[in-house]
Amino acid sequence: MKKKKLLSLTLIVCMLVTMLAGCGGSSAASTDNSSAAAPAAESSAAGGEETAAAALDSLPAAVGEGTITASPEFYASTDLSKDYTVNMYLIGDVPNDWDKVLSLVNEYLKPYNTQLAVTFMSWSDYQTMYSLVLAGGEQVDLIFTAPWCYMYNEAAKGSFYELTDDFITNYMPLTRKYQAAESWDETTISGRTIAVPSNVASPMGKIVAVRQDLMEKYGMSELKTWEDYKKYMLTIAEKETPESGIYALAASGDNNELWDVYRQQTDTFLALDSSYMDMMYEYKGDIPAKEDIKLAYEFDSFLAYAKDMKEMADAGCWSRSALTNTVTDDDAFGNLQGASIAWNASVFTYMEQAEKTEGVECMAYDLTTDHLVSAEAYSNNDMAITAGSKNPERAAMVLDMIKFDTYLNRLLILGIEGEHYSIDDKGQYTELDKATEFAASAISASWAIKNGDLTEAGVPEREKEITDAWKERVEMNPTITFVFDDTNVKSYVSAVTAVLTDYVPMLELGLVDDVETTRDEMVTKCYDAGLQSIYDEFYTQYDAWLATRQ
Repeated sequence: MKKKKLLSLTLIVCMLVTMLAGCGGSSAASTDNSSAAAPAAESSAAGGEETAAAALDSLPAAVGEGTITASPEFYASTDLSKDYTVNMYLIGDVPNDWDKVLSLVNEYLKPYNTQLAVTFMSWSDYQTMYSLVLAGGEQVDLIFTAPWCYMYNEAAKGSFYELTDDFITNYMPLTRKYQAAESWDETTISGRTIAVPSNVASPMGKIVAVRQDLMEKYGMSELKTWEDYKKYMLTIAEKETPESGIYALAASGDNNELWDVYRQQTDTFLALDSSYMDMMYEYKGDIPAKEDIKLAYEFDSFLAYAKDMKEMADAGCWSRSALTNTVTDDDAFGNLQGASIAWNASVFTYMEQAEKTEGVECMAYDLTTDHLVSAEAYSNNDMAITAGSKNPERAAMVLDMIKFDTYLNRLLILGIEGEHYSIDDKGQYTELDKATEFAASAISASWAIKNGDLTEAGVPEREKEITDAWKERVEMNPTITFVFDDTNVKSYVSAVTAVLTDYVPMLELGLVDDVETTRDEMVTKCYDAGLQSIYDEFYTQYDAWLATRQ
C-alpha cells in the first residue's frame, strides 16, 4: 500500500523519495575530484581554538537565517579515528543522478573519516522488505520511518535506538540547536524517543487534479464540489475511456488518497494513523473525548464514501484489476493513462509532467473550501538510528549533518546547485532543466530531512491560489502528540490489521457486490480479531495522555 496520507509538498520539497524496483541496491559513492569538502574543511580551520559550544553559538540562531556549516569540532564526543561507512535505507526510486550526488556527499564527509552508503527499497517491495531488513543480517545504521511506514510496529519490537537527551546533546549538536522543540513528542513512545522527525509542519489540504482539456471537451469548466468531481469521473468513464483507454482514475492498490479528499468534507482528524488501522474523530474545536474516537471504517462517512466508490467502479472509472496494479495512479496521470488523481499539493508535479505533452492542460481543485485543513505532522516523515547499528554515534553525526548542514541538506533534497537547481539572493530555489535527473520527489530521506530552509521561487499562480487559501483554514490536530503503544495488544493489532488489509482496499475501490454487507462483515471480523481489546488499551492510554493536557 502506498500510504501518502500526510505527505506534503506545500512550501517546497514536498515530494522526495523512492527507490529501485526491487529492493534496490546499495549505492556507495565514488570519489570524484570535487571541491565539495571545502566547506567542512574551511569551517574546521575557521573554528581554530574555539570550543564546540562557542562555534555552535556563532551559527545562525534559527534555520533559514543564514548558512549552517557543520565542523568536525562539533563532534568532539564522537570517535572519528577509524573509517566508518554509515548504511542508510530509504524508500523510493533511485534518481538518475543519484550516484553523482552521493559522490559529492561522501567527498564532503571525508574530513569526518565517514562515508554514506544507501540502499533503496522500492514502493512495490518495501512492505515486505522493511521488517526483514531490520530483523535480518544486513548492517543498517539509519532508516526512514513514519507512522505509515511501520514506525509503531518496529518501535514495539525494539528496532530503533533510543535517542536520550544526553545522546542528542553529545552526538547531534545541530539537531539539539535547530530541531523544533514541539516536534519530539510525536516520535516519543512510552517515554522513549525513537526517531528524529521532520522539522516542518505544513498545511496538508487534500485536492484533486484533473485533465482540464478533457473537462472542456465534455462541456465542464470547473469543479467546486464532490458531486462535480463525481460527474467528471462518470463522464470520462462513459465517453472518454471507450475512445482513448484513459481511465477516470488509474487506481492502484487502493483509493486512500481519494478517501482523504472525501473525509476532509467531514472535518475529521486521525488520532491514530497506522497502516489501515486508522482511529478517527470529528473535530469540534477541542480535544475529543475518547468515546468520539473509533475505527475510521465504523463512521457513516466511510460507508457513504464506499458507496460512491462502487458507483464509480461499476461505471468503469478504473480498472477491475486496480487492486493489483503496480503503476501508481500518480505516475499513470503523469503518463496520460489517467484523467485525475487525488493527493495534496504534490499533484502539481504530476500535472506538470502530463502537460509536457502538447495539448494537455491540467488543473487542481479544492473540493472542500469551507472546511478545515490539517497540518502535516512532524512525525509523518522521520529518520531513525537502528538498534542494531554498530556505530550509533557516527550514524547520529551523519543524520545531524544531512538535516542541518546547508550544503548537505540542499544536495540531498535538490541535487547539485547550478545543475539541478539555482538559488536566488532570497534563498529561493528554481529547478533547472536537469532537475528531472534528480527530481525533488525522488528521495524519501528528503521528506524526513526537511528543515524549513527551502522555498521555491516562481510558484505557479494556480498552486499559490490553493496553498495560500489553506493557511486561513489550518487547524493542528489536537491529538497529534498522543502516541499509541500497542505492546500490550500487539497480537490483536496484527490480527485486526490483517482483516483491514483484506477488506479496506476492496471497499475503497468499490470492488464488492454489496458495500454495506461487506463493510459490516469487515467490522464484525475486526471485533472477532480483538478490536474491543485494542479499544480498551487505546482508551486507557488516551485517558493517561489526556490527564497531562488538563
